[in-house]
Amino acid sequence: MRSLFIAGNWKMNPGTAEAAVALAEAVKSGVGAAADVRVAVCPPSVYLHRVDQVLEGSPIGLGGQNMYWKTEGAYTGELSGAMLVDAGCTHVILGHSERRHGMGETDAQVNAKLHSAFGVQLIPIVCIGETQDERAAGQTEDVLQGQLVGSLAGLSPEQMAGVVLAYEPVWAIGTGLTATPEQAQDAHAFIRAWLSNEFGAATAARVVVQYGGSVKPDNAGDLLARPDIDGALVGGASLKAADFLGIITAARSVAAKGKD
Repeated sequence: MRSLFIAGNWKMNPGTAEAAVALAEAVKSGVGAAADVRVAVCPPSVYLHRVDQVLEGSPIGLGGQNMYWKTEGAYTGELSGAMLVDAGCTHVILGHSERRHGMGETDAQVNAKLHSAFGVQLIPIVCIGETQDERAAGQTEDVLQGQLVGSLAGLSPEQMAGVVLAYEPVWAIGTGLTATPEQAQDAHAFIRAWLSNEFGAATAARVVVQYGGSVKPDNAGDLLARPDIDGALVGGASLKAADFLGIITAARSVAAKGKD
């Protein structure tokens, strides 16, 4: 079984560095030294250095929420992958729907960022997912395939094995709606089959595919027990240590029992 991976996307929260440090400290304490489930937190960039200091000596990874594809230059407001690494990052989120749909980010831009992330050994978490209108129109698989083709262009099988994918149905992000375990598994199975066709079965079997979209402690276990769901990219629930740790506990339970 692939190692389950729970990542917290803090988005534009919390409001102060002190609150970010307190949240990181609580998560670190709750996770402890065990590495049975992979864990990462992705705070706003202004808090990265402080959170990195808190996480020292912990198995918890640190991720940026975005990056630019250029290594340096006159790109006001942007951050390079090397800057994230210097701040202590091990991971970076790319192509989140809030950037794709809210800020017009394209598959080509996500792809450029992905290749740049590999250049500095950041582990990329590449987000894909359909809107509610697209799902209602029966276009989920077409949308996912288009995003996969565009976002992952030019990767070798070995590079692909190092990518984390996050299936996040846009209609389930921050809405309180969650894909049923069956809906989520169907989408994950489609993604896995596409990976197998494009990169080979061995590579597809190595790729971690997370689910994201209103994941909470009370639904995490059912989602994570599905054969092709390898973790969660958690939004709102990652801002409360008890909730985030509850999701990690659910993942640990699944990891201990194994999957059917």
